[in-house]
Amino acid sequence: MTKLSFIVPVYNVAQYLRKCVDSLLAQDYDDYEIILVDDGSTDNSPQICDEYVRENELESEGVRELGKPLISVLHQENRGLSAARNAGVRIARGEYICFVDSDDYWEPNVLGGLMTQIERDNLDVLRFDYKNVNEQYEEFHPNKDPKRDVDYSTEITDGETFLNERLGPACYAVMFILRRDMIIGDKPSSNPLILSSVNPLNNTLFTPGIYFEDTEWTPRMLLGAKRVASTSKVVYNYLWRTGSITLPTDPLKRKKVLEDKIRLIRCFKEQSKLVKDPIWFAWMTSSTVISILGMLAKLPVADRKPYLDDLKSLHLFPLSTKKEKMLTHKMKIILANISPALYCAIMSLRK
Repeated sequence: MTKLSFIVPVYNVAQYLRKCVDSLLAQDYDDYEIILVDDGSTDNSPQICDEYVRENELESEGVRELGKPLISVLHQENRGLSAARNAGVRIARGEYICFVDSDDYWEPNVLGGLMTQIERDNLDVLRFDYKNVNEQYEEFHPNKDPKRDVDYSTEITDGETFLNERLGPACYAVMFILRRDMIIGDKPSSNPLILSSVNPLNNTLFTPGIYFEDTEWTPRMLLGAKRVASTSKVVYNYLWRTGSITLPTDPLKRKKVLEDKIRLIRCFKEQSKLVKDPIWFAWMTSSTVISILGMLAKLPVADRKPYLDDLKSLHLFPLSTKKEKMLTHKMKIILANISPALYCAIMSLRK
């Protein structure tokens, strides 16, 4: 059995893919594999994947060349990021799993230290640090970077404590290394904390067909963990590309984003019933509602009403300000608690 499986969903990223895969090959560790999941790409990405497989294929009698990880590719019809990750998990041979987006890349020679920490501390989950880069691969600091609320302590704790005290809003699946059997097992789990709403047999696989799949998945994954820790080592380079789904201009995409944000809130409500202290879920609910209201402020008044009614039906108000540290954010929450419609109207005037 391989120690670690990198799972890399690939969709129309030909200009970025080689940098991503080369960075995974430039590690100070031997016992790992790279699984490329081509999710129906229509550019040159499938050919690039196949090239890597040919160049790094196993030698005769199943013995791989010293220092080279096994690289495999799975070609499938386009089904989305969640489905591509799930497909990679199902064929992974690694005891541990790490997800990598195919337009991002790793720092060189960092994997050995991470695996040493995992094995030394017998961790279920290890979270590492990252930096944001633009399309020229220069580091930059976006205004809404959630790292300000993240605690990178190496102290070992359980998943619920980690969620409430250390995670912050940085729910990026690509920032974790975790045991494969936390995601998918051979038998149904009897623990309701780690049952997926998609298929109870698949534990914490990703939910297909939604935006913000990482934010929905991360708490489900953490609540099934007993030993979780972080490292402040910068491992991951997160590429900010133009056309982000968080700033949709297309009406259909905007509608989908709004609907999925409300769906995310419903997931928070259900997951919060499974913990002793739901403070993280309350915080993220407040943040998500404010995000929704900010999007609604850009719409005509008549178009806002169905979404405002939907939010009202969830009985979310008053929103919590308990974990919010920034005064401006607290003031927004307080205003939304007075009247979500008034909040939209004021934000609309400001814009």
